Amino acid sequence: MSAAVTAPPCHSRPSPLNPNSTRATPSSSAAKPNAVSTTRRHIANLDRLLIKPPPLPLPVQHRKAPAEAPGDGEATPDDRSTRGGLLNALNLSTLLPFTRKPAVDEMSPRSLAYMQRLLTLSPRLSPKGSIAGEWRRYHGEGRWEGLLDPLDHNLRRELLRYGDFVQAAYTAFHSMPSAAEAASHGQHRTLVLPDRSYRLTRSLFASSSLTIPPWAQRRSAPGWLTQRTSFVGYVAVCDNEREVRRMGRRDIAIVLRGTATYPEWAENLRASLVPLTGDDDASASKVAKGFLSLYKTPGDHVPSLSATIVEEVKRLMELYKGEELSITIVGHSLGASLALLAADELSACLAADTDGATPPIAVVSFGGPKTGNRAFADRLQRERGVNVLRVVNVGDVVTRVPAPIAREGYVHAGEAELRLHSRDSPCLRPDAGPACCHDLETYLHLLDGFTGSGRPFRADASRSVARLLTYQRPSVKRAYVERARVLGFEPASPRTATANGACADGQYGYLASPT
Repeated sequence: MSAAVTAPPCHSRPSPLNPNSTRATPSSSAAKPNAVSTTRRHIANLDRLLIKPPPLPLPVQHRKAPAEAPGDGEATPDDRSTRGGLLNALNLSTLLPFTRKPAVDEMSPRSLAYMQRLLTLSPRLSPKGSIAGEWRRYHGEGRWEGLLDPLDHNLRRELLRYGDFVQAAYTAFHSMPSAAEAASHGQHRTLVLPDRSYRLTRSLFASSSLTIPPWAQRRSAPGWLTQRTSFVGYVAVCDNEREVRRMGRRDIAIVLRGTATYPEWAENLRASLVPLTGDDDASASKVAKGFLSLYKTPGDHVPSLSATIVEEVKRLMELYKGEELSITIVGHSLGASLALLAADELSACLAADTDGATPPIAVVSFGGPKTGNRAFADRLQRERGVNVLRVVNVGDVVTRVPAPIAREGYVHAGEAELRLHSRDSPCLRPDAGPACCHDLETYLHLLDGFTGSGRPFRADASRSVARLLTYQRPSVKRAYVERARVLGFEPASPRTATANGACADGQYGYLASPT
């Protein structure tokens, strides 16, 4: 393509992922350009802003003959033309109403390379900036004030890393769902951390106090779906000295996945509020009965999740005694509620053992439901000093449950909130369903592109959409699905993804858990 055409000063440069959105409004006195000049300018801007990435190999796939469009993509809002290709995905088709040539002819090599990069599983990561001087602020001191909207790029990277840690927990569970097999190895042998600067130190298991009766079990369901104890996450510590210097402290991460088994699902439905301690007066801190059960119940061959977390954190604090430490507890869905319970207990136990000199504790919650009453929320933040950041997708119904119960209604713990919206994504359909809105990969995709309220999706967002195509294909715009086929990438079916150990909470039929 020819050299970029410079737009007149009165026009702002559009985002390459959504050229209809601009950062400034053109002057009303400016002359209205004709259709040809508008077309050339938008394509030129698109070509100039899409940086050509290094060549990355696509997953090895056998090309298949074109087949009929899948039923999951029919009647999509962006399906104005099957020839729109990437132009529809980038919302350029509305600017080019007269276009009739095939989509491949309309895209430059750079545009194709950019789409190819988004469809690979090897996204380019943004450079890591040093946060040593302000690490406490990034860890929640001051409730992340001034960092959330607009979203600070360093905070974005930290949050994406913690989110990928939770994805690793999901993948490890579905690659070895049997609790007995996983526990026998001490540490989950299939768990691979996405950030090698952290080292796995302990696998975590949660046990339900409920047992699924035989009459309620599906004959076709695998045994792990009904097991009372399951691998639910892990503890890891930053073990890379260079990364420790960059972050300004050694971080201990506690990672917890969401619902995956029938007993966990059943515990989610036990929504009555119960006191954390023996006191049951009106001012007592109370939490959901099912969440507390999963946190405190020991298994047949493993200790409770509560005991394991406290024991391992104390061990690591003793191992790294004298160093600057932080504790970050991250969870998705059910895991977000368990993270709050762990933070509450750790802050009390560690304060008693260290005479109040405890490392700062922060909770990062992705799509978490309400966990307890107002007294619990106040105690967690004001008495315990725990910093809680809630990452919320506006379309995610899980973040609005359970409903208030009488006068002791549920409330969210944590004043800091980062609000995302599926409609801001150039890849997702505007009518993306509840499962997509709650999916952890959707959260991470939106987080990667979020810059601030009312601002366009980040132009240089580089997180792969391959997982979205695998996990939530019906909610991905047809243009991306078709382009994936052209580039030789065929998203795996949910069953194939499960067999390969790739899964996210609630994305498949038998994992349709509300949390």
